[in-house]
Amino acid sequence: MVDVTIQYANIYVSKIRQSIDFYRDIVGLELQFTDEEHGYASFNAGSIRLGLAEVGMSQDNLTGRHTGVGFCTGDLEQTYAEWVDRGVEFSMKPERQPWGGFMAMFADPDGNVSYLDQPDVVHSG
Repeated sequence: MVDVTIQYANIYVSKIRQSIDFYRDIVGLELQFTDEEHGYASFNAGSIRLGLAEVGMSQDNLTGRHTGVGFCTGDLEQTYAEWVDRGVEFSMKPERQPWGGFMAMFADPDGNVSYLDQPDVVHSG
């Protein structure tokens, strides 16, 4: 069997500089490289990379969507409070989930929605 892993995930954005600032300065990811001429940036996101890919007006249907990307923090309530103070919009405040998780949902400047999860919460199965 072939060994397959996920190396990166991309989020589509309309303004690469604005999105770099958000994911670096507010979310706290380490910027690995950026190529603003080609509208791309890559961040260290733990065991994978998070890429930002700038799209043009003809592709604006790729922004403002649910990404399915989950960010993790050791203290969801503290991170939530800090990000709210920094102006991050949350579509769901931190809530315990029926399946045992503890998570919130937030949007980046393009309205791309991602999860913010506290992974050390015991999940009931």
